Amino acid sequence: MSGAHRVAACRACGGRLGPVFCDLGTQPVANAYVRPERAGAADPAFPLRAVVCTACRLVQLDTVVDERGIFGDYAYLSSMSSTWLAHAAGFCAAMTARLGLGPDSFVVEVASNDGYLLRNFVAAGVPCLGIEPAANVAAIARAAGVPTEARFFGRAAARDLLAARGRPADLAIANNVLAHVPGLDDFIGGLALLAGPSGVVSIEAPHLVALVDGVQFDTIYHEHYAYWSLLAMEAALARQGLRAFDLERLPTHGGSLRVLAAATVRGASEALRAVRADEAARGLDGDGFYAGFMPRVQAVLDGLRAWLCEARAAGRRVCAYGAAAKGNTLLNAAGATAADILAVADRSPEKQGRLLPGSRIPVLTPEAVLALRPDEILILPWNIEAEIAQQLRAAGYRGRLAVAVPRLAVRGRAA
Repeated sequence: MSGAHRVAACRACGGRLGPVFCDLGTQPVANAYVRPERAGAADPAFPLRAVVCTACRLVQLDTVVDERGIFGDYAYLSSMSSTWLAHAAGFCAAMTARLGLGPDSFVVEVASNDGYLLRNFVAAGVPCLGIEPAANVAAIARAAGVPTEARFFGRAAARDLLAARGRPADLAIANNVLAHVPGLDDFIGGLALLAGPSGVVSIEAPHLVALVDGVQFDTIYHEHYAYWSLLAMEAALARQGLRAFDLERLPTHGGSLRVLAAATVRGASEALRAVRADEAARGLDGDGFYAGFMPRVQAVLDGLRAWLCEARAAGRRVCAYGAAAKGNTLLNAAGATAADILAVADRSPEKQGRLLPGSRIPVLTPEAVLALRPDEILILPWNIEAEIAQQLRAAGYRGRLAVAVPRLAVRGRAA
């Protein structure tokens, strides 16, 4: 893993970084799953602290870990979640109908992962291209028939793509990537170039308001450099000549926004105006909204520690499900180890056989974890709790299920 550097000013507007929003101590990079042959080496760890820009109110990490170290060899595959595949299919169908996309159109997705979304456009005969920085993941997408370039995105990539295609994109998709971008000016500027004067930019991002309301501190990790409100996003888009014109609230990731923007001036939708008004009423332009978050975080961590301690004292066998990055933030903030949780199950072959960073809990197949006959399973990706619970019950698991966020909740045994 490459090094890190302290940020002296806001990465969006250059403003002064102000109050601490959430401090989770020093942690390893959440997606840096440990290969067995490296089990004896210490995990590189960096400060994990989110602060607030006093000017544009973007919440962001004040220590940035090199993105080429994080994303060069990536272990997260979007297609492992059926819930997420259904969400992507719905998005593609909606945008195809809204924009009239067809064989003469061109769609580009930035941070296209394993092609989970673009495969829908491929199937519909809509020309498309994925831009994915992780070479190992881009290779999976290409093998599945999704045209994909393995490179980081910014203005240079946008210019190269425009030169190769000879035209802008009708739809430029940047869903669930804006949090992952250290160089915001270059990235959003690249989106503006890619969409040109008439294309549409689609951005999905977890909503900061939902993060606060749901105590979703575990979504804070080093590959998430920023945490977006509509207030901060509109300001960042406007600096690159993009204007938001529509918005949809989504349940994904605990509560997200889908923002549509373009270079051309269009009337703001009622939904967009409503979120603007909600954020203004909540005081996102002042300091009060951001204060008092850490005590709520500490209460969640105290609850998880107490539950794990009580389980060990009682001799109960505890496992976890979902080797998600958010789970690594949670476990490391709580100080959990393999002495507390025997193993974590995950369907992704990219993670199986590795150890979680920091906690060093082994990642096994779901079948191998169930063979350990755990008394309780902690579901780490709480945003897809229902999907995971259904899978576990269908596989015959009858023990208790638990989630830790926004508060510890233990579901009883299956009938």
